[in-house]
Amino acid sequence: MKLAVSWVAGCGILLAGYHATISPLDSKIAKRMRSGHSYRDSCPVPLKDLRYLRMSYRGFDGKDHMGEMIVHRSVAKEVTRIFGELYRLKYPIRKMRLVSDYGGSDWKSIEADNTSAFNCRPATGSKKWSRHAFGKAIDLNPLENPYVSRSGRIAHKASLKFRERKRKDPFKAEYRALLLPGDAAVSAFKKRGWRWGGDWHGIKDYQHFDKR
Repeated sequence: MKLAVSWVAGCGILLAGYHATISPLDSKIAKRMRSGHSYRDSCPVPLKDLRYLRMSYRGFDGKDHMGEMIVHRSVAKEVTRIFGELYRLKYPIRKMRLVSDYGGSDWKSIEADNTSAFNCRPATGSKKWSRHAFGKAIDLNPLENPYVSRSGRIAHKASLKFRERKRKDPFKAEYRALLLPGDAAVSAFKKRGWRWGGDWHGIKDYQHFDKR
């Protein structure tokens, strides 16, 4: 995919209706993260190594929207290209806001079906830092693409109807948002070296992509 790059207000990327910018965190964003409990001084990555992204996406309503995301600076340009590809594919996204808007709560962010990245928290079921705490993981449409435990448990009730990984109604955005093996949306991440939780054995985390 050919992208034109313009260096305006940070790093701007334009692609036939798609627009993305990459900026260092300013004081307003840093304050928002701290007050929203998604960042604290004990986090494993300093604020200076994070970047604030603004990116176009196709909503479930079929319209264009601007979303926001925070990722590690080392993956910032790559993430804007991935989401440019998702935009070109017309892959629908419910919403894209900072986890700070949900008080740093992964649960509340998922309940809102929010696509997000950075959140200074431990990995699910572990005391170790999540890849989200480094800004190198993204959860995409988490209600349609749930976390499924080894026992098959799905915690979020709205996700239960997506346990069966089939597009029962391909005309509905919620079913087009399903991430399935071989999908172009999944490939947009994997061909750039991102892992997909849908490939994991035992546990399945269909929403999750991370970069090692």
